[in-house]
Amino acid sequence: MEPTKTLLIVYHSHTGGTRQLVEAACAGAQAEGGVTVRLLHASAAGAQDLLDADGYLFATPENLAAISGLMKDFFDRSYYGALDRIQGRPYASLVCAGSDGSNAARQMARIATGWRLKVVAEPLIVCTHAQTPEAILAPKQIAAADLAASHALGEALATGLALGVF
Repeated sequence: MEPTKTLLIVYHSHTGGTRQLVEAACAGAQAEGGVTVRLLHASAAGAQDLLDADGYLFATPENLAAISGLMKDFFDRSYYGALDRIQGRPYASLVCAGSDGSNAARQMARIATGWRLKVVAEPLIVCTHAQTPEAILAPKQIAAADLAASHALGEALATGLALGVF
């Protein structure tokens, strides 16, 4: 069966935690088989990538209680080029946080609301509990249970796209 739908995963990762989570989500989505998965770093993604996809997963670390600067840059560069052209498409979000992550998830939800995207899963927030400068800047190792949750999210997004549920 040739894939007919495309899931775009846009992410930024500074210490590797978010990257591990999106790799797990990507593997889950690819396990579906009926969906093409495009994994793009936020610096390489733009409005045309959004237009060419049928659904989205946006993933960011939490930086100072907000989305990362490079994710913000992606949204800034892409927002008006996709406005009124992607409404109704499904999306989910993923945040790798040191302590909370809810504000970063809220920021992405506000942007998605402006695009009139359809949220199809609660934000997946993974907390690393990094609280000191050393721990915050250190490379992250994401727990197996959190990677499994991310894998399941990717699989659910791809399955919903492939079946036309979203």
